[in-house]
Amino acid sequence: MNLKENVNESLRSIKGNMLRTVLTALIIAIGITSLVGILTAIDGMQSSVDNSFAGLGANSFDIKGPRMFRRRSAGVNDKDFPPIEYREAKQYKELFQAKNSGATVSIFTSVTGSAQLKYKSIKTNPNSLIRGIDTDYLDMKGYKLTAGRNISDNDIGFTNNVVILANELAVSLFPKESPINKEISLLGLRFKVIGVLEKKGSITGGGDDRVALVPLETGRQIAGNRKLTFDITTSVKNVSDMDYIIGEAESVMRRVRRDAIGKSASFSIERSDALAKDFEEVTGYLRIGGFGIGIITLLGAAIALMNIMMVSVTERTREIGIRKAIGATPFKIRLQFLMEAIVICILGGIAGIIMGIGIGNVIAKLISDKSSFIIPWAWIMMGFVVCVFVGILSGFYPAYKASKLDPIESLRYE
Repeated sequence: MNLKENVNESLRSIKGNMLRTVLTALIIAIGITSLVGILTAIDGMQSSVDNSFAGLGANSFDIKGPRMFRRRSAGVNDKDFPPIEYREAKQYKELFQAKNSGATVSIFTSVTGSAQLKYKSIKTNPNSLIRGIDTDYLDMKGYKLTAGRNISDNDIGFTNNVVILANELAVSLFPKESPINKEISLLGLRFKVIGVLEKKGSITGGGDDRVALVPLETGRQIAGNRKLTFDITTSVKNVSDMDYIIGEAESVMRRVRRDAIGKSASFSIERSDALAKDFEEVTGYLRIGGFGIGIITLLGAAIALMNIMMVSVTERTREIGIRKAIGATPFKIRLQFLMEAIVICILGGIAGIIMGIGIGNVIAKLISDKSSFIIPWAWIMMGFVVCVFVGILSGFYPAYKASKLDPIESLRYE
C-alpha cells in the first residue's frame, strides 16, 4: 500500500471504532489545548504590554532625582543627594535642546500621592496622585484624552487652577454627568476640570488611573514650602544612536547638577521601554514554563494513546495475520499502525489548537482588556509538529509489535 492507501485504511479503522477514537483524540486535544492555550495567553499578555507602551516609543528616556534613599560607598553613608530643582530642570532643557534641535523635553513633578478630591458630597479615596505637568507631558507619556483639552501655555503662565482627571477619578466623582467645566475641591482649592484621560488599565498597577494633572506652575504653587523633585522626559527624533544621546544627556545633567568627575551621578536615567523589555523577559520565562507544562500533559496523552494502540493491536491480531498471509510485509504493517496513530493525533491536535486559541485569548482578555486577539501561527505549526511526533512516539512500539506477530499464530487467535 502507498501512503494514500495507508491514510484511507487508517480512516476506515477509525470509523470502525468511533467511540475509542473520539476518546483517544480527546486526550490529545486536551494536551494540545494546554500547550497552545498557555502560550497564546502569554502572547496575548505581551500584546497588551506592547499596546500599553506603544505611545511612549523607544526614542524617549526619563531623568529622575533621588527617591528617599541613601547611597552607600565603601560601607559608609554618603550625604543625601538633593532633589532635582525646577531651576536645574529648566537649565537642562535649555542646554540639551540647544545641542539637539529636534529634541523635546518635558518637565513634571509629583506634588503629592495621597490627595483626596471632592465634588459636592462625593469624595475619592485619599490615594490620588497630583502631578504638575507641562504641555508636552501627555504626548510623551502616551496619555490620551477622551474629553476636553490639554493644559496650555497660558494655564502654566497664569498658574490657572485647572485639572485633567484620570479615568477612575472622573468616574468616581462624576458617575452620571460629564466632568468637563465642573469645579472640584483639591488640596483645599477649587479647580476646574478641563479634560478626562483614557483608561490606562492594570498594566501600570492602576496608578495612572488615579492621577490628577495640573499645570506645572500651579503644582509648584500648591506645594507651598515643600521641596519638590522634578523629573524630566526627553524625546529625540533619531533613535539610531540612543546610547550616545543618553550619554550626552547624562553629561549635560551632571554639569547642571555639578556632579564631580568619577563620582556617582545624583540622578538616574531610565529608558521608556525599559519596563516593557523587563516584562518581555518575564514572558520569555513564562513561555518556557508553559511549554514545559504542555509537554508534560502531552506526555501523559502519549502514554494513554500508546496503551490504546496496544489494545488495538491485540483486538486486530487476526486481521494482521490475514494481511501477512496475503503478502503484507512487516514494514507495511508498521506503517499502517503508525499512520493510524498519527491520524488520530492530528485530528485531536486540530481540535486542541482551536480550543487552545480560544481559551488562551479569553484568559489574556480577562487579565487585561487591552490585549488583542492573537492567532499564534508559530504555536499552531509547532502544535502540528508535536502531534505528529506524539503519534510516532505512541504508535511505534504497538506498530513494531504488530509487525513481529507470526501470521500462523495470528490466524489462530480468538
